[in-house]
Amino acid sequence: MAPPRKGWMGIRVGKKGEEQQRFVVPVDYLKHPLFVGLLDQAEKEYGFEHEGAITIPCGVDHFRYVQGIIDRDTTAADHHHHLPHLAGCFRA
Repeated sequence: MAPPRKGWMGIRVGKKGEEQQRFVVPVDYLKHPLFVGLLDQAEKEYGFEHEGAITIPCGVDHFRYVQGIIDRDTTAADHHHHLPHLAGCFRA
């Protein structure tokens, strides 16, 4: 399997006893509070001495749900980034 491109990272997701799936996510996820919460779960489950890819100990369906929220938040933040520029068009 090819390594992720620059700005992205591979992670594994799956509860203990379930088959884990690989996801490739943007490194910007590391700044999102929901992803930080998942990392906290991973630290409690595996500690800091875990070898290999970051492993998130939650169900794949739950991760996809959280991923959707993170992606929507990121998209909304990108759109808001342009608002100050556009706001000048509407000044009286």
